[in-house]
Amino acid sequence: MKTPLNSTLIALSVATFGLVAQTTATAPDPAPAAPAPWTMGAIKISGLIDGYYSKSFNNPASGNNVLRNFDVKANQMTLNMTKLTFEHDADPVGFKLDLGFGRAWEVFHATDPAKSVIQYIPQAYVSFKPKNAGDLQIDFGKFYTSAGAELTETHLAWNYSRGYLYANGPYYHMGLRVTKPLTKSFTAGFQLVNGWNNVEDNNSGKTIGFTTAWTGKKVSWYNNYYTGPEKNGTNKGFRNFFDTVLNINPNDMTSMYVNFDYGADKRLSGGQSTWVAIGFASKFQISKTIAITPRYEHYNDRDGFITGTAQKLNTFTMTGEYKWMKGLLSRLEYRRDWSNRAFFDRGNENASAKAQSTILIGMVAFFGQ
Repeated sequence: MKTPLNSTLIALSVATFGLVAQTTATAPDPAPAAPAPWTMGAIKISGLIDGYYSKSFNNPASGNNVLRNFDVKANQMTLNMTKLTFEHDADPVGFKLDLGFGRAWEVFHATDPAKSVIQYIPQAYVSFKPKNAGDLQIDFGKFYTSAGAELTETHLAWNYSRGYLYANGPYYHMGLRVTKPLTKSFTAGFQLVNGWNNVEDNNSGKTIGFTTAWTGKKVSWYNNYYTGPEKNGTNKGFRNFFDTVLNINPNDMTSMYVNFDYGADKRLSGGQSTWVAIGFASKFQISKTIAITPRYEHYNDRDGFITGTAQKLNTFTMTGEYKWMKGLLSRLEYRRDWSNRAFFDRGNENASAKAQSTILIGMVAFFGQ
């Protein structure tokens, strides 16, 4: 016996409705979506290896070039610095961590009470860049100083050796750094730090820093002022230090700077020790692979506060650079230092010469910078 078509359709519809109703009534609610994992975003990695051979014509028995930084070793091959950097741009939170090994970082941290702890960490700081705050950035930790024309890493500086203005100024600070662009070309900054070159403070006082940067297409001008107590175990006798740098870039093949420093350290017994210095350098890009950089500096350590001897120092450097490929360069450098006082080592006689001359060849391999 056949079932009429209409009766069959009605029966199927009822069965389907019942199945759907049963499924709807018994099916559990869908699980909520898992929260997106929190990530820091991209981490940039960079690094370098830097070494040199320096020949001193004074042939010092100590094996050291006097007042040099970082080319301190004479008549030998030396591993100057290695560095590995991990960095994340503030968005709104970021960080920078440098890990460094080599002779340069021993010089860098020579006067820090915490040397044994941090001599392998050139920089380590966190950054905060609030949204809708006009590029305001706040950094806390250990960071390079804002003062000076020359940079710490060799391939970022123009010459292989560093001049007197770099060597005798602050290298780094530990504390708070705030920068805020006020216009498209002008940025102001404030720093509250332990002092000069000390992660671990040598007194209970703090050093204050004020910075400005004006940048144009062909001319840039930077000013830095630090003031605070720097003596061990006392907050008396402030050190005041002013540094200004004028950068001029007339074309793509020529760059130059003028760097002026003035410092004064108040004595506990009264009066103050002062020093004045000025430096000039120009980099001429002869071709894509070849550049030359002459540099001259005059350093007047009027009271012997910086070098231990009241003297007028001069230094002239001529550096030739050759870029073998991206990430690999070599430099050949002649440098002569001279003073109005016998201060440089010669042979077995320390502080017996008024001048020293060296020739150096250095190699730097780097990536990610």
